[in-house]
Amino acid sequence: MPRVTGWPEEAGREGRALEADELLVRVAGGDQKAFEALYGLVSGPVYGLVRRVVRDPAQSEEVVQEVLLELWRSAARFDPERGSALSWVLTLAHRRAVDRVRSARAAGERERREAARRGGEPAFDQVAEEVEAGLEREWVRRCLDRLTALQRQSVTLAYYDGYTYREVAERLSLPLGTVKTRMRDGLTRLRHCLGGAA
Repeated sequence: MPRVTGWPEEAGREGRALEADELLVRVAGGDQKAFEALYGLVSGPVYGLVRRVVRDPAQSEEVVQEVLLELWRSAARFDPERGSALSWVLTLAHRRAVDRVRSARAAGERERREAARRGGEPAFDQVAEEVEAGLEREWVRRCLDRLTALQRQSVTLAYYDGYTYREVAERLSLPLGTVKTRMRDGLTRLRHCLGGAA
């Protein structure tokens, strides 16, 4: 898979879908430039969908990379007669995200069964991790409470619900520049607040 950097330029949803269809056909032929352009068009929506399913940001990023690698390898399987390229890519992303969630649940269930087999007591590391995660969640909640309402809404929509800046702006009926400024200010305040937790 070629290495790609950059994020999509803004385009209408309909134009984006048509362009993605054409690009995916070219990607199937091994066109790396087409893949770069397609990556720019779909990486944002793919991340947003995966983030809503997986929740964890680091795992979401891993799943997105898996989806884009699969896209490069299996572009020839795309059939324009059965739907748009964007729908096809988002279907791949949804399947991968659900697989990741199921895998994590299965691993957790195996750990619980193993703990029960050992007498019902979870391993010390598991208890310590659960306590630490609870403390971190509480600290993050307190730090979020220190933000203005608009900062808190923007950060929550972007980082917990997986929306892009533009989608956050649309949901809050605000200009994109205002949302970017509130996000920057909110993240700066969060960083200072969370720095005090260390």
